[in-house]
Amino acid sequence: MKSKKYKVVAYGILGLSLCILFFVALNVGSLKVSVGELLHGLFVEYNETVATIYDLRFPRIFIALLAGGAIAVSGVLFQAVMKNPLADPALVGISSGANFTVLVVTMVFPQLLYSIPLLATLGGLVTFAIIYSLSWKQGLNPLRVILVGVAIDAVFSAMIEACSSMGGSSSSVASIVNASITMKTWSDVSTLFLYVSIAFVGAMCCAGTCNLLALEDRTARAIGININLVRIYISFIAVMLASVSTAIVGVIGFLGLIVPHIARLIIGSDCKVLIPFSFLLGSFLLLLADTIGRVVAAPYEISASIIMAVIGGPCFILLLRKNSRLESR
Repeated sequence: MKSKKYKVVAYGILGLSLCILFFVALNVGSLKVSVGELLHGLFVEYNETVATIYDLRFPRIFIALLAGGAIAVSGVLFQAVMKNPLADPALVGISSGANFTVLVVTMVFPQLLYSIPLLATLGGLVTFAIIYSLSWKQGLNPLRVILVGVAIDAVFSAMIEACSSMGGSSSSVASIVNASITMKTWSDVSTLFLYVSIAFVGAMCCAGTCNLLALEDRTARAIGININLVRIYISFIAVMLASVSTAIVGVIGFLGLIVPHIARLIIGSDCKVLIPFSFLLGSFLLLLADTIGRVVAAPYEISASIIMAVIGGPCFILLLRKNSRLESR
């Protein structure tokens, strides 16, 4: 059991690290500003360099922060619902379903471009309904949900590859498939902020219930919890977080898988503190991946999803080796 002082220190260190990374990300590229110049240009007097950074880099950074946090919290919720540390929105097919919806809308109904976040959420919910309906057998078995989700993910991934092949070299199609965070605008930020804020409040409201899901199903039912209804409600919030993030940045693998593991090691398994900590840690890791992708092969860029796969794979193996008992807490 982590002490309150320890948790405060952990939050403080992560918050400071996030602030430092934020400023580093702002200065990656040909344009650079000091902290003083940035604050002066934002709040006191117009500065052309600061204005350019504000229009081009700020939206990208905020998108990475919001999407990274949302995907991480989605992973926490899915792992709580399924009582399985391998549960992840990308693994169980939710992200692929949302991504496929975005891809189809972009290719076939470009006039609906501004409705993509909502349609992606609907696509994720439809995928969620398909997975749960196929998994239902006198209730929801978490292992069955994951196995069905893996199969659904394979189907949607194949369909995405087919659509991207038909789309040729279309930049909009390629950016969706390759999980690009480039060329984002303040409109994307405001859209993502709205959806993520609503879903995050919902996640915090059900944090106590997530803790109760760690109990045996029989025990939870004995204290008056409708297990199936609670799982569907929490899954709905997780789907919303994952789907809207996928609509904006594409599928980011491993983030929703490893962040909850790292966060539990640092802060403990109480979802009331785990969920906000995971949000901050997910934000940090996705922004770090995007920043590394902009630096490592400059002036070219490597997608944040590729960086996350390269970093996330070995990190996940180390976590598995460190934790001999593979269980959700």
